[in-house]
Amino acid sequence: MHIQELKLRNYRNYPELTVSFENKVNVIIGENAQGKTNMMEAIYVLAMAKSHRTSNDKDLIRWDEEYAKIEGRVVKANGSIPMQLVLSKKGKKAKINHLEQQKLSQYIGAVNVIMFAPEDLNLVKGSPQVRRRFVDMEIGQVSAVYLHDLSHYQKILQQRNHYLKQLQIRKQHDRTMLEVLTEQLSEAAAKLYRRRRLFIDQLEKWAQPIHSGISRGLETLTIQYKSSTEVSEDADLSKMIEAYLEKFDKIKEREIERGTTLAGPHRDDLLFFVNGRDVQTFGSQGQQRTTALSLKLAEIELIHEEIGEYPILLLDDVLSELDDYRQSHLLNTIQGRVQTFVTTTSVEGIDHQTLKEAASYRVSSGELDSDESR
Repeated sequence: MHIQELKLRNYRNYPELTVSFENKVNVIIGENAQGKTNMMEAIYVLAMAKSHRTSNDKDLIRWDEEYAKIEGRVVKANGSIPMQLVLSKKGKKAKINHLEQQKLSQYIGAVNVIMFAPEDLNLVKGSPQVRRRFVDMEIGQVSAVYLHDLSHYQKILQQRNHYLKQLQIRKQHDRTMLEVLTEQLSEAAAKLYRRRRLFIDQLEKWAQPIHSGISRGLETLTIQYKSSTEVSEDADLSKMIEAYLEKFDKIKEREIERGTTLAGPHRDDLLFFVNGRDVQTFGSQGQQRTTALSLKLAEIELIHEEIGEYPILLLDDVLSELDDYRQSHLLNTIQGRVQTFVTTTSVEGIDHQTLKEAASYRVSSGELDSDESR
């Protein structure tokens, strides 16, 4: 799949823009604070209906404007589809093929993107929340059911936390409602856990040979899902639900005392091991970066396996963060297969055939033009 055309109106520092892209590597060159990352973000938001940089949609609307609009024509194996996302103070309106989608979960997944930015190098050494978000966003792209289950889990979690707080401050005394919410949360938790486990197994399958290639065969990467609840990965759904119910029963008094839910997928984490050693704690910066790069490249293969098409890759100012060897590995992997957008202040010093053959654009003050100078 690839984006053939992108239109922006009132998006960040772009008052209005229409640009066509080629189905290969597209390099966007410009000084800092001119709009390179905003362009990448717009493609990401068109696909995911949310930004990777902010949770507040108002930040995406140009100063003093009422709305922002992103439109894109996406070419897939079965034809081209127009997509549109309008962001306003009232919320979001999403259209596929000119038809408004009632739920965002129906919209997300129509186009698949993978973003790789410098902050993604924190995937390994960052907080568990960063890794949970990574898992949720990537599964959500290929599974509308997962997005629905995740939203359902979050709603019940919010209700349960509220009720625990009420019990904590003794505004409520009846624990029957807590039991009902615990049953509902356990069922929702088991569904998320089962899907996440499957995803991690798939991700590891693709990441291992990639990591081995980057490390010249010297390192073996393994990924472990660290659950806050002892759940057997081989158990069926009913046994998983049972495990969550048992866990909540054990920690009930502590939860009431703290006024919050202390177990469940919202407290889970991923652990990465290279040659059996925890990369987050004991890995060098090079090993941490190789692990993050391996995961991102594995996502490309995983999405291709799931949907039969390669996703669009967004490399936002990340090449300068990688040494020559890792740069080459990344560019060799995508060459001729994946429509890729690369932002950089300069392509000097990056000597690779993929970039020499790329379409090139220059951005300045919210305007994007084809760069004929290269």
